Amino acid sequence: MAVKLRLKRFGRLNHPTYRLCAADARSPRDGRVIESLGYYLPLHKREGEQVSLNAERVQYWLSVGAQPSDTALMLIRRLGINVPVKQRRVRSKTKVKAKKFTPPKKRASNKSLRVKKPDDAKDKKDKQAKR
Repeated sequence: MAVKLRLKRFGRLNHPTYRLCAADARSPRDGRVIESLGYYLPLHKREGEQVSLNAERVQYWLSVGAQPSDTALMLIRRLGINVPVKQRRVRSKTKVKAKKFTPPKKRASNKSLRVKKPDDAKDKKDKQAKR
């Protein structure tokens, strides 16, 4: 199951509040969650009280491979939690060289490859003689 850390919207019209949740990637935005990890109040006046996250649980979910959304990543970094950077695999050049192209050999003529069919005339005569 692919787990994502993302925000779930709550609150009334024009006054949003969000919860940071660990959820299955296939579930809808406000659907079922695995675990709630904190909240984000974007309209709160005090900067320090806008975000509250359970850093220990966020670190756990990141360690088991949960992928944070862009906004969740911004909130996690704002609190100073280290996010593991996905390293790209470095490919080495192949050591085997390609074989030089050689054109295919010419085939024998089609006439020599034909299979001779058994004589149908004999079969017809045998069938007529049996009647």
